[in-house]
Amino acid sequence: MGLSTHVLDTMHGTPAAGMAVALYTTQGDTATLVKRFVLNADGRNPDGPLYDNASLRVGTYRLVFDVAGYFKARNVTLPEPNFLNQVSLDFGVAHVDQHYHVPLLVSPWSYSTYRGS
Repeated sequence: MGLSTHVLDTMHGTPAAGMAVALYTTQGDTATLVKRFVLNADGRNPDGPLYDNASLRVGTYRLVFDVAGYFKARNVTLPEPNFLNQVSLDFGVAHVDQHYHVPLLVSPWSYSTYRGS
């Protein structure tokens, strides 16, 4: 339960190991950094859930994924400027007794997300 994320690199068909991610709480136009982390070999936060059920609060959040940095580190030739640089996902948590999983499927040219389980 709580809040988690997982990133899959659809260009290479692998987890996005090494991608930098930042988690923020948001209130209106104000974003407050909660933590920065680098995804592990499975494309997940190495410390487990971003919030457990006891810590997760009703509110709005933002995950920022360093897509361009990740693909450059994988030696993918990207145009300048990059089509995708950082992908920001803003989402709300309405029920802290439920699990909020925020996956990202990403390539240098596209991404998709959904509320996972």
